[in-house]
Parts: sequence; structure tokens; C-alpha cells
Amino acid sequence: MRVHPVRLVLAWVLVWGTVAWGAAPGMGPRDCEGNTRFLVGAGLGDITGPAAEVGMMGYGQLSQQTAGLHQRLRSRAFVIVSPCNGRRVAIVSADLGMMFQAVKTQVVERLRARFGAVYSNDNVLLGATHTHSGPGGFSHHTLYNLTTFGFVPQNFEAIVSGIVTSIARAHSRLGEGTLRLEAGELVGASRNRSPEAYRLNPPAERARYAHDVDTRMTLLRLTRAQGGDVGLINWFAVHATSMGNDNHLISGDNKGLASYWFEKAHDKGDTFVAAFAQANAGDVTPNILGGTNGGGADDFEDTELSARKQHDFAARLWARATTPLVGGVDFRHTFVKMDAVDVAPEYADGRPRRTCPAAIGLSMLAGAEDGPGYGVEGASCAVIHDLWSQFTCALTTTPCQGEKPIVLEMGAMLPHPWSPDVLPLQLVTVGPLALVAVPFEVTTMAGRRLRRTVLERLSTRGITEAVIVGLANDYAGYVATREEYARQSYEGASTHFGPWTLAALQQGFDSLAVGMREGHPVPPGPLPTDLRFIQASLQPGVVYDDKLLWVSFGDVITDAKASYARGDSVKVTFWGAHPKNDLRLEGTYLRVQRKGSIGAWVDVADDGDWETRYRWERESCVPTLGCSHVTVEWHIPRDAAPGTYRILHEGEWKSGWDARVRPYYGASRVFTVK
Repeated sequence: MRVHPVRLVLAWVLVWGTVAWGAAPGMGPRDCEGNTRFLVGAGLGDITGPAAEVGMMGYGQLSQQTAGLHQRLRSRAFVIVSPCNGRRVAIVSADLGMMFQAVKTQVVERLRARFGAVYSNDNVLLGATHTHSGPGGFSHHTLYNLTTFGFVPQNFEAIVSGIVTSIARAHSRLGEGTLRLEAGELVGASRNRSPEAYRLNPPAERARYAHDVDTRMTLLRLTRAQGGDVGLINWFAVHATSMGNDNHLISGDNKGLASYWFEKAHDKGDTFVAAFAQANAGDVTPNILGGTNGGGADDFEDTELSARKQHDFAARLWARATTPLVGGVDFRHTFVKMDAVDVAPEYADGRPRRTCPAAIGLSMLAGAEDGPGYGVEGASCAVIHDLWSQFTCALTTTPCQGEKPIVLEMGAMLPHPWSPDVLPLQLVTVGPLALVAVPFEVTTMAGRRLRRTVLERLSTRGITEAVIVGLANDYAGYVATREEYARQSYEGASTHFGPWTLAALQQGFDSLAVGMREGHPVPPGPLPTDLRFIQASLQPGVVYDDKLLWVSFGDVITDAKASYARGDSVKVTFWGAHPKNDLRLEGTYLRVQRKGSIGAWVDVADDGDWETRYRWERESCVPTLGCSHVTVEWHIPRDAAPGTYRILHEGEWKSGWDARVRPYYGASRVFTVK
């Protein structure tokens, strides 16, 4: 086949994006009127951190340390290019509790080293699903590394490298395609966990909405020009807290499971990518049946329930998404010093207002229904509950923070603040869809106001749908409305920058939207302080792995039975080693294998599958404490093929003599499934 040289050059420019992150001279929104042609690509990356002895991120429980793996954590990336104006965006949804600027900075640096100026802070959007069942220690700010006793370099590197891998894969798979947008109301999958605070919002405003949670799911379907599917991104507001604070297995929670099911149904290896991304879920719980310890009554059943509701509704939207999206790609990004924003009267209550140095209130310690802590919610200086609150208000509350009894003023810590003070605001449009990327957990009504601000500015540009992309690019707590803030429920007490934080965000995004509408750039704002060189960690590494003298690593302690029925559970315990020796990224710690018709063993499941569980436990074996037992579980699916099976465990052990890490594996007895 002959390729015309001019077409070849044009294709190279479009794919590599010589002008991908900035519009070419003279190009503006109207250059994409009527356009339905895009370049699209998607990719997965493994971001699973240490599966043992690392504090988990989300619930803030010192006792919640990783002790195994239920499902691997993934970064799901999508690159979308609009040839009509030469712009592109990389959108990532990662199975993480939060996203931090430390991660984004290094992701962008590595992308720049690989692709030049194609990707930047401006056009890379990194969001987190907000799973509370992943290892922590990947922030550069003290507040978010308290439960991990400092920075965890191994986890940080796994996250950064996995995100970069996912974007690079999406980039390499760019090809002509179309986008399709669909939205609908998913009712019965969530409830408001702070209804008393929500009811403080103006009655006329509440009357506009049928529910006290956002029920809207918005789905973007990516399809090749030849008809093959690339994947989907959908945004729906619900906490990923179906797994409770007594869970110690790494898990993507309800959103990770919904993604897994959708990807498995399309069975295209890692080339089909389905991201169930987070929206304004600040006051929204998935635990519609109640529960304790943060999660539902049963962690695994409630995770399945929430995931099934999201998956099935997304499947209906997917089937309805048939009309090609029209328009192009655009974006604006700025950094804002959030603790010193002068808010104009029109964004506040008719008077000039100002944000505050970051601080958390007394009710933040009480936690929310999704993760109970100490004390009770609603401890405000307006309604004094006890002598401690009176004392706290008298000594610590600042006029700027209003009703909040301050227990920790992170912004005043030295030598640097314990939480970010300079934060990114990002606005991305893809055709008629606007992505409002905020580095916070935004409550239902706060998200509605923020979306309305953006839509009012961009409606003349054809923007008809706006979603909040929560926990994006960095993280600094919650954002409640001014009315919700007054009650000082968990969300209000966790609104770091005071009662006018939402107003400051509306002002900031208004500026981004105006810049986008008028086609002019926005000031980049002050750069965040780079703290990478002053990180400290109290996390011990693996000194060595031990075992009894008469056994080998990988030997079976408790073996499988001879036969099982569908629906049964297989459990095999091995002499193992510490999983920190090798995270086995893009690999697995376990395999379930079935003997094929020609006698070869074929993998049917690994540690990324829902039906498997990898559990690690430290064991004392005289004279040391360095022994590990690894239990592999396989919950046999109801549709498993009858046949002959075995369980494998793979790992690495570290020698105490030469500190070398060596591989090992173990195999269960052969068993049958009937």
C-alpha cells in the first residue's frame, strides 16, 4: 500500500501533537464547529503498592495496615486529540484514595522526558476514584502521611510509574475515532450521609432537585472509526467506601470492581479501558443498607451491590450512546493560593470575603458515617456542646474560620504547611462536555453550584453538560457550601480554607471559563513548593525473610481438598515471604490454573480478579519474627468450567546473608471442580 507523503506528515503532526497542548495561531472554538473526528486511545497501568505493613489511605486509622490483596489497583488513561484545533488532553482515573500534586509533578516530568512538550500541567488531568483500601504515604505533605509514619517511596514510585505507563499506552494507541456522550439518573445507589447539613441550604435551591444526592451519571464512549470500541469514562458521585476501616486487603472498592466487570465483559486484554470516575461525592455514601466500621454490613457483598448498580446503569447508557459528539478539545489550568483568596462580593454574600489559612475543626475527628472516629459531628462555636468545645473556641477559633473550633491549623505549621496551600484548578472541555477538575471532595450542593457557574459562562460555546471531577491533581480536604459549613458536620469541619472556600472556587473557575470562552490564556498562578527533597520515612524495609530449617519457601502448609463444587472456596497456605520484596507490577502473586485438553496448565484467574484473595501474615518462628504465611483463596465462580485445577503462589524472598532477593513459587495439590 502506498502512502502519500503529505498525508504521512499530517498524520505524524496529529499523533505526536506538535501543537497538541496549545492552539495553533488563528485557531479558536469555531474552528471545531461541526467536527466529529477525533484521535482516541486508552491504556491501563498497574499502580498496586506494598501489600503488607503500610498504612492505608482514606479512613485515617493507624491500625488499618495492608495485609494482602483483593484486587490490583489500576490507572486508567484516555488520550483525546481534536485535529480541528490541534489540542489534546490526557484524562486519568486512578484507583487511589486521593491524587497529590507530588504525583502529578513527576508524572508530567516523565511524560515531558518521553514526549517533549506534548503533555503539561495544563492538559493532563489526574483524578482518583477515592478507594479507601489502598496503601498510603504518597503525598509530600505531613497530614496525609501520618498513618504511614512518613513518606513511602516504594508506593509513590509504583503510582507514578503506573500512571505514566497508562498514558504512554493510550498515546501509542491513538487512532481515528468518535466520541459519544450520554447521561441519565441512577437512583437508589447512594444516600446523603449528612442530611442535616444539606437541609440548611436555601429551600428554593433544594426545590430545584429531586434528591439530596447527585443521581446523574455522565458517560463518554470512545469508538474507533472502523467500529471497534476503545472504552468509556463515566462520572458518578458516590464514595468508594463499601469496604470498611477493618479491611486490610488492597481493593479498588466499588468503582474498581465496576471497571473490572466492564473490561472483562469486553475481553480485549488491556486494550479496552472502562473508568468509573469520581464526581462530587463529598457527602454521599454507597452504604444504602447501613453498616459499621465505615463500610457496609458485609464489605464484599456491599462492594458488589454498589458496583453492580453503577455497572448496570453504565451499560444502559453505553447502549444508548449512539450520536457522535460534535466539537473539539480545550483546556485551562491555573494554580491558586487558596489560603489567601480575596473573594468578590458577587461570589459570596454580597460582601468582600477572604479565605483562611488551612485548618480542620473538632468534628473532623468524629469522622463521618463512612468512617467513625472520636466524638460527635456538629461541634460548632455557634452551638456549644461541651466544655471542651467552649475551651477550643475561646482559644483557637479565628474570625476567618467562623463557626469552626480549630483542632489543627495545618497552614501555620513550620517549616512548611502540613497540607497544600497552593492548589490547581483545571477546566477541560470535550465537545459539549465540561470537566471541572477540583482538588477537593465537594459536597452535593457545592458541586451543583460550581457546575452552574461554569455552565452559565460556557453555554454560548455549546457546553451543555458539566461534571465535577473530584480529588483531581492534588488534595486538600472538603468543600461544603456556606450554609452546610455552619453546622460543622464532618464535611464542614474538613473544609480547610474556611466558610468561603466554595465562593473562591466559583470565582476561580469563572475566570477559567471566561478565558476559555474568549479564547485567551489565563495566568498560571504561583507554583506549589517542591517538597520532594525533604521527605522522611519511618517505614522499615525488609531486613530478611526466614522460615523453618526443614522447609523451603513456597512449601504448602495447608493444602487444598481433593475436590470442590462451584460456589465453594479453596484456601491454600504457603510458607511465603514479604510482598515488599517485589510488588510484581503488571504481574501477580497467585495463579489459578486449569489443565487444558492437551495437558498444559492454563491461567484462569490471578490476583487482579474479584474471586481471588491473597492474604499475608507475619509469623514468629524461633528464633526470629521474620517468617511469613501466605494464604491464597479462590472463591469458585458459579460458572466455572468443570475440570482439574491447582493454585500457584509466586513471590521473592530476601536473604539475611547477602541481602539478595530470589524468586520462589509453590503449588497446591491438584483438585477437581465438579
